[in-house]
Amino acid sequence: MAGLTVADRAEQATRVLIVDDDALVRAGLSMMLDGADGIVVVGEASDGDQVCAAVDALAPDVVLMDLRMPRMNGVTATRRVTGRPHPPEVIALTTFDTDENVLRALRAGASGFLLKDAPPEQLVAGIRVIANGDSLLSPSVTRRLIECFVRDHPRAPAAAPQLDELTARELEILGLVARGLSNAEIAEQLVVSATTVKTHVGRVLSKLGLRDRVQAVVLAYETGVVSAGQIAPS
Repeated sequence: MAGLTVADRAEQATRVLIVDDDALVRAGLSMMLDGADGIVVVGEASDGDQVCAAVDALAPDVVLMDLRMPRMNGVTATRRVTGRPHPPEVIALTTFDTDENVLRALRAGASGFLLKDAPPEQLVAGIRVIANGDSLLSPSVTRRLIECFVRDHPRAPAAAPQLDELTARELEILGLVARGLSNAEIAEQLVVSATTVKTHVGRVLSKLGLRDRVQAVVLAYETGVVSAGQIAPS
């Protein structure tokens, strides 16, 4: 970025909106992020009901979303943001990594979550990963979160008519993704190329109307495609 003006660097930076009902938390996050190279905090919101207007006005690339707020919680706000045309990425902020609301936020379209007490370097790295279009959570991390939820909140599998649109191979690949296997590991197990697996995964996401692999893992658990007892050890 040598030779660029301050304005140029700001233009190319990842734009972040911070949403939290605690002013001290917002101030702390803003202080940490404004000092990071390639990231600029474009604004703050103190409740979920302010988020959509802030997204329209500020055009953030990434929204850091507190999950527990008094008027509109972060799960509902996430669903509203991700349901809009060309939405920003959402990272859920939580105090506990096994919070049931984290799973709900992932289901609502969040691309991952971070703990509020995460060190600054982890927060910055997470924003950069999301801004690059990658998933902040590996399938194995998502799997552990969901396993904890499934164990503590057992329920019957949800119906998912859209699964009928998948071919037998695509349904098999969905199950392997949910078990935490990478594309390379799936390719090795099925004796096909990684490119073929990538194509199948893309078709699965498209047919199911999912944004990323994280949502695919959530759906697979909720619909009984896989269960906690089927998981291979990490």
